[in-house]
Amino acid sequence: MANVSAVLKPKTQDETIDTGLTAAYREEMAEKLSAILASTYKLTIKSHIYHWNVVGPLFKPLHELTEEHYGALFGATDIIAERIRALGHLAPAKLGEAAQFAPKASEVNKKSAEDMVNDLIADHETAVKAMRKAAADAGDADDVVTEDMLTARLTFHEKALWMLRAIVAH
Repeated sequence: MANVSAVLKPKTQDETIDTGLTAAYREEMAEKLSAILASTYKLTIKSHIYHWNVVGPLFKPLHELTEEHYGALFGATDIIAERIRALGHLAPAKLGEAAQFAPKASEVNKKSAEDMVNDLIADHETAVKAMRKAAADAGDADDVVTEDMLTARLTFHEKALWMLRAIVAH
């Protein structure tokens, strides 16, 4: 019988991957996807915190929309991390840095619902720009899987932007 602790011990990825994507491309894309993963976590956390703390006339629509968004964003983190793994790299494991993503309590207390929405809009726009660039790079490398995943993520973020902008339209 195999030594159970030896079987369960994590190992680094030493396998040769021959899927038509170069090692250099896979490493570069894994780094880009890691940054996208971090921005997705940032939006997840902010959306959740704003969901809890929004007040005023926009409470109900923003409370419901941020709940929908943080659920979808959290699901996206798994998809992005799994693509990093499929490219032959470890998903980032610096969860201790997640605290830097969350707004400080004093910042939340001073934000109106409109300020929260505008903050989320800015973060979604930043995420969209990084995803659009990474998707173009994936397309150039014939990495249709990553390109498709990022297209789906862009679809979510652009719809989120439309909805957030509609909430604060004057």
